[in-house]
Amino acid sequence: MRRALRWGALGAAGLLALAVLAVLLLRFVAPPTNLYQIAEARRLGGIQRQWVPLSELPAQVPLAAAAAEDAGFCGHWGFEPAAIRDAWAGGARRGGSTISQQTAKNVFLWQGRSWLRKGLEAGFTVLIEALWPKRRIMEVYLNVAEFDTGVFGIEAAARHHFGVPAAQLSPAQAARLMAVLPDPKGRSAVRPSGFTRQRTQSIAAGAQTLAADGRGACLSR
Repeated sequence: MRRALRWGALGAAGLLALAVLAVLLLRFVAPPTNLYQIAEARRLGGIQRQWVPLSELPAQVPLAAAAAEDAGFCGHWGFEPAAIRDAWAGGARRGGSTISQQTAKNVFLWQGRSWLRKGLEAGFTVLIEALWPKRRIMEVYLNVAEFDTGVFGIEAAARHHFGVPAAQLSPAQAARLMAVLPDPKGRSAVRPSGFTRQRTQSIAAGAQTLAADGRGACLSR
């Protein structure tokens, strides 16, 4: 029993060390792909994706992402207890996930709602919050998020939906792209429904508010 416990502890320590090394490496290196992208590439025969540094994006893009998905992004350490409580109480679709949690899931894990995946997601969220600056978390998030079927990342999304590079996105276009989240296969950025138009306006206003009140300060250059 002691030997089994010792080997179990060594195995757990080894897995933790590998996770820390992986998170450290991806602080400086663009994630090559993820499990969901691999599955979609096989299903669709290919996907659209192209990495773009956060420094090349208009300031309105990360602000719009925060306004749409995680207004408290700059102020939390990966989790929003109030959002989690609301999700448990009301069955919110996002499940209270912050941008940090979504990044952890999208980069390191698989899609799904099992307790195992949520537990691993929490662990990776702690690691990326500890080892990556906030701008890096947002940079990776924007480059791995899905914006349409087989369209991953803000650069591919800008070209796919509007025919421009992400560096040329207007504030309205940035807000429109974020308005399709978290349902990029059910919402359209180029043929928006009334709901998506209203959400776009709300996101654009929220981005301006985050810039004005300082809550988006961690995203500035």
